[in-house]
Amino acid sequence: MAIIKCPECGNPVSDKAPFCPKCGVEIAGKIKPAATPPPPIPPTEKSDNPQSSNEENKKNGTKNVLIICLVIALIAGGLIFYFYRDAQVSKEQSEYEYAMKSADPAVLQAYLDTFTDAPKAHVDSIQAHLFMLQQGDKDWTNALVSNSKSLLEAYIANHPDSPHKAEAEHKIDSIDWATVSTTNTLDSYNTYLQDHPNGEHVDEAKDGIKSLNAKTIQPEEKQMLSSLFRHFFQSINSRDEIALTNTCETLMTSFLGKTDATKNDVATFLDKIWKDDMTNMNWHINNDYAIDKKEVGEGEYEYTVKFSAVQTKEFEDTSKNGKSLFRINAKVSPDDKISSFNMVKIVE
Repeated sequence: MAIIKCPECGNPVSDKAPFCPKCGVEIAGKIKPAATPPPPIPPTEKSDNPQSSNEENKKNGTKNVLIICLVIALIAGGLIFYFYRDAQVSKEQSEYEYAMKSADPAVLQAYLDTFTDAPKAHVDSIQAHLFMLQQGDKDWTNALVSNSKSLLEAYIANHPDSPHKAEAEHKIDSIDWATVSTTNTLDSYNTYLQDHPNGEHVDEAKDGIKSLNAKTIQPEEKQMLSSLFRHFFQSINSRDEIALTNTCETLMTSFLGKTDATKNDVATFLDKIWKDDMTNMNWHINNDYAIDKKEVGEGEYEYTVKFSAVQTKEFEDTSKNGKSLFRINAKVSPDDKISSFNMVKIVE
């Protein structure tokens, strides 16, 4: 006997019962019992189930993707590190070269602070350079405080690339100019211009030279004036009209009291001073020059000259022989010619 379900209402009932006690449907002899299903086969290691195989494939695929992603990430990280490291090395090299060319201690110290893992050779070079600059700062302080030209010049010679070079040159310029201002001579002004062709006081030095030239008689100027008047009187002694007139301007403001005198007036004077019975004449300059100088143009000067001269005369009648002292007052033009000449006999 087996318990089955009523085909009509599904109520459990014996297969031997004539009717379903619930719905009255005939059961005995009318219903075939269902075959008992075979027991399930236990799963083996290899399952032919497609769903299980798909899940396994999915797991394997996910694992492979993760591995690939990890490899890509490692490669990318390696590339990033490589390029970063390369950039850092390049930057360090650039900053090293810049620092080695710099004369600013702050730049070198910044390199040391920034690139703590720099190559030892670079660090040693920077530190040596920094020490040299720091030593240079001490030398600069000593030179600056001393206000000594020699120490400042020594500092520039020992530290030609120092950032203080311009200031040291300025100090030397100032020291030299102070000396020039005190001495106030042509030599000192010219020496300053030679030593400082682009100095801060070039214009003042040139003005100083101009001012001194305008009122100071230089040795070469005195020599020129002495030579001019010596030739003038020698020409009278030798009765050389051409040589005499060549010492004078074409038009003279005054000659022996005559205004606007010409060379003809000078020639007439020569004829008159030599008397018919005179056998010899000699003029001797006493070299007691008093010279004034006046600027009449850019670098052009007029000279006022005062001096004395002795005239010695010899005649056929020796009783007429004698000497006379004259005071001469003359002017000389910028062309080194006599532009005015007057003289007065001094009675002794």
